[in-house]
Amino acid sequence: MLDMNQIVGKSDILFITLDTLRYDVARDLLAQGRTPNLAAVLPEGGWEERHSPGNFTYAAHHAFFAGFLPTPVTPGIHPRLFALGFEGSTTTTKYTCVLKGSNIIRGFAAKGYYTVCIGGVGFFNKRNPLGNVFPSLFAESHWSPELGVTNPNSTENQVALAQKILTQTPKNQRLFLFINISALHQPNYFYLSDAKTDTLASHTAALEYVDKQLAKLWDAFRQRASTFCILCSDHGTTYGEDGYTGHRLSHPLVWTVPYAEFILKSEN
Repeated sequence: MLDMNQIVGKSDILFITLDTLRYDVARDLLAQGRTPNLAAVLPEGGWEERHSPGNFTYAAHHAFFAGFLPTPVTPGIHPRLFALGFEGSTTTTKYTCVLKGSNIIRGFAAKGYYTVCIGGVGFFNKRNPLGNVFPSLFAESHWSPELGVTNPNSTENQVALAQKILTQTPKNQRLFLFINISALHQPNYFYLSDAKTDTLASHTAALEYVDKQLAKLWDAFRQRASTFCILCSDHGTTYGEDGYTGHRLSHPLVWTVPYAEFILKSEN
């Protein structure tokens, strides 16, 4: 495990949730060479298989923002990268960065980070009190229909906005950027020609679309500073397996998610 106390404060932090991405799809496309821009940055071994702390977006992100990222599937006590101060935590070690406050976003702000959210799915849409819960944690937050689940160009638009934010933020200002990628969430049928309904095949096509947009994001961060990156899904989803469709249910395809952490080194 990396010593996060040596990283926090010195590096930018990028946290991306690929909303609804299934582990089996992420693993298989990587093995087939169909996600080259993810392959270019993922650690040796590729995606790590983990268990999400929630089976739908709201629950999972509440846990993430409290420092409880997806847990390795192997048995044991697994140290956490970030934690908030509370008694009795068995997963807080000397390598864990313990942050102040009720969530890690406010904790990073206390460490001098400028915190930005680029929303995607409805829980980030700022259209009602529930849709403001997560965005309100950040110093700056963004959502528009162009970034949401119904726009086939959502990831392209999210990356373009991220590039703009990175350019406008002084390089000596440490940045915590969170992006909720919405493209994989239903509806995703429009990523397959002539498709009328969401299927596992359109979910797969959505990940290929997302991958095509990511090279520009990696390059933008490399122009600033070394960046510690977390990529993961918040939960998976079902497409008729064992009679289930969707998520917010306790099925292995929902609980099992892809996870990766790595450092993008600065080119400056």
